[in-house]
Amino acid sequence: MKQSSLAPGYRFAGGRFRLCAVTAGALLAVTGAARADDSVDHGWAPTGNVTVVARFPEVQASGIARLPDGRIVLSLPESAQRHGGPVLAVWTGSALVPFPSAGAQGKMISPLGMTVDGNGQLWLLDEGARAGSKAKQKPALLHIDPKTNRIVRRYAPGAPALLPDSHVNDVRVDLTHGEAGTAYISDTSQTTHPALVVVDLASGRARRILAETVSVSPVPGLVMEADGRLGRYDEAHPTVAQGGVDGVTLSADSSRLYWSPLSSRRLYSAPTAVLSDGAASEATIEAAVKDEGEVGIMDGMATAPDGSLYLTDIERHAVVRRTPDGALSVVAQDPRLIAPDSLTFDGDSLLLTVGQWSRLPVFHNGRDVQERPYVLVRIAPLPPTARGQ
Repeated sequence: MKQSSLAPGYRFAGGRFRLCAVTAGALLAVTGAARADDSVDHGWAPTGNVTVVARFPEVQASGIARLPDGRIVLSLPESAQRHGGPVLAVWTGSALVPFPSAGAQGKMISPLGMTVDGNGQLWLLDEGARAGSKAKQKPALLHIDPKTNRIVRRYAPGAPALLPDSHVNDVRVDLTHGEAGTAYISDTSQTTHPALVVVDLASGRARRILAETVSVSPVPGLVMEADGRLGRYDEAHPTVAQGGVDGVTLSADSSRLYWSPLSSRRLYSAPTAVLSDGAASEATIEAAVKDEGEVGIMDGMATAPDGSLYLTDIERHAVVRRTPDGALSVVAQDPRLIAPDSLTFDGDSLLLTVGQWSRLPVFHNGRDVQERPYVLVRIAPLPPTARGQ
């Protein structure tokens, strides 16, 4: 073997390759520096822009909305576990005040997802079921006027729009279609029958669409990480929170609805002109659905004025931004974001509820492994183009 054919710094002597003294010293200097500060995955480092703004000892907030006057409303569901106090409340910064009033609490069972429409009106989904109760569930959509602090109207969709195993989860209201607007509701399903539900707000008529199709369904065999545990999607024996279509949001101009199943990493969308059309066939609606690509294991979504989508990411314990061209970036990441749930814009920041759903007893052979208190966090700052209300 010729000396010139060896890698730089090596020589052949005594029947073996040997490292030249000068080169060896240089490599020792490099490896010495490496030992002083070993490289790690930078994705594990907290982004530093997450602040805990509230701690709740006994109640786990899920839905969140910012009213036009700046009040922050939190839903405090009771479908998984009961608690004392209001089920819907304004967070004042130091206390939870019943909303829209103390008397209205008895008209709600287990509020969950909610949204504020373009007219500043609050729309709230009530799961209609309490933990431990054998009463028939009564899911409903409530219209609440923040100016008068009153429930304006209660919509109670029945069969065939909702099924006995339905689980209404999130809602968005489109004021560009229908005489009084159109509501789009995600039915995650308690079992294996997910769908989108479309409600004409003038007539109250509700339709079930895309039922059990790919875009609303869990991915068979999907493995996801939740709170440090790996769980495979299992219809009969879930080990982590799982299900069909969960979070929904509208584009900034309400021309498209976006959604994603909880047990999936893909985002889907469809034109609201098609979804709101009561005469559109199921085949037409399904053909209009667009696979927007992979994003992550998502729960809540919010749309910024610039058209960017802000998406919670359970596996990364993060919030991700998706720009209109599909580019993805991490907005915030922190180990305290155990299961980032719902989010709303608040000036130059995001307010985010944090869940511990995969710590519930149902996923741990009856053992409750939740760690109180539950938290509400603020993420700031955001890019100027993303600041919404």
